[in-house]
Amino acid sequence: MLSINLDQETESYLTEIIAQENTTSEELLKKLIYQHWQTLKPRQTLVQRRGGHPQHLLQDAPADLSLRENRKKIVAEYIQNRHQKHNQ
Repeated sequence: MLSINLDQETESYLTEIIAQENTTSEELLKKLIYQHWQTLKPRQTLVQRRGGHPQHLLQDAPADLSLRENRKKIVAEYIQNRHQKHNQ
């Protein structure tokens, strides 16, 4: 149980927020504490959020695959080959 004393202005803000969001002061406080706690944690990178780097995905890939034009060429060849196999 948490008990806090708010000044009149802050209590007015709280009342307005609760009315607009149709929630309770307890739920609002939980939400705000959680959001603040999230900002304190270091942000995960996209790779971390997606579960890490794929294993063995690029083991046979050419060294210059990181160049956009090379990736586009390989993807286009893959699609063309797949399309040809599908039409046979």
